[in-house]
Amino acid sequence: MQRRAAAISVVFFLVIGAGAYSLIATASTPTIGFENPEYSLAQGDEFTVAGSEQTYTVSAITEEEESGGHGGGTTLVRSGEITYVNDSARFTETWDNGSTVTLDGTDWRVEVPNASDPSEATLVELRNNTAILMNDPNADNETITRDGQKYVVINDSELVPAAEYFPANETRTVAEGDSVTYDETQMTVATVESSGVTLEWFDSEENTISVGDEANVTIGGEKFLALFPDDSTLVLTQNYESYERQTKEIDEFHETENGLWGVSIASFSMVILLIGMAFLPSRY
Repeated sequence: MQRRAAAISVVFFLVIGAGAYSLIATASTPTIGFENPEYSLAQGDEFTVAGSEQTYTVSAITEEEESGGHGGGTTLVRSGEITYVNDSARFTETWDNGSTVTLDGTDWRVEVPNASDPSEATLVELRNNTAILMNDPNADNETITRDGQKYVVINDSELVPAAEYFPANETRTVAEGDSVTYDETQMTVATVESSGVTLEWFDSEENTISVGDEANVTIGGEKFLALFPDDSTLVLTQNYESYERQTKEIDEFHETENGLWGVSIASFSMVILLIGMAFLPSRY
C-alpha cells in the first residue's frame, strides 16, 4: 500500500515536472525589434539626420566575446563606430612668449610687450653667427673677446667689432587678424595675450562616434537608441516607448522561466524523495 501510494505521487510529480520543463524547452526568449526604425544600417552605409546636411557613415560593426570571469561563461558584445567629416573644423597653434618659432627657414624669438591688453607681438630673428662666419672665407670661424668686447678676425689680423660685422637682427610684427604661413599652413593670428600668440586655421577633420548596444547615442544633435540585432546591422530609433515595453516583456518572460525551473526542480526532487521513502522498511 505504501509503495502504491508513493508510485501514484511519483507519477503526479513527474507529470508536473515534465510539463514545466517542456514549457521551458519549447519557449523562445523574446528579442527586441522594431518594424519601422528610423535607420537600419549596415557597415559602409551613409545617412543624414533630419535638419542637418552632415553625412554620417557606419564605419565599423564589431562583435566580441567577453568573459564573465570566475567561470561565468562568455557573452557576445556588439558595438560600432560612426564617422563624419567636419569640413570647417577649427585648429589652433600657440606661440608662447619667449619661445622660438621657425618661419621661412629662419628662427625667431616671440616677444610680447608687457602691456595689459596687447594686440601685437614682435618676432626677433635669431641669427646664426657661426654660419655667417663659416660662409666668409676672409673671417675666422669664431669670434674673440678683447677687453670685454667681441671681435671678428678678418684676414688673420684685422679686428672688426662683432656689432659692426654682423647685420642687425631683423624683426617682424604680428598683430591680431594678420595672416601667417606656418608649417606650410596659412593661419590667422586670433589673439595676442601676455602669455603668447594664438593662431587659428580651419580644415577638414574626421570625427568618430562610438556606439554601444542598447545605448543612447547623439548624432547631429538628435538622441537615438542604438541596437545591434545581429553582427552586421545597426538600428537607430527614437521609439523609446516600444523599447521600454519590450524590455519589460523580456523581464517578465525570464521571471516566468525562473519560476518554471523552480517547479521542475522541486518536482523531480520530490520524485527522488518519494522513491527513497517508498523503500523504507515498514514498522507494521
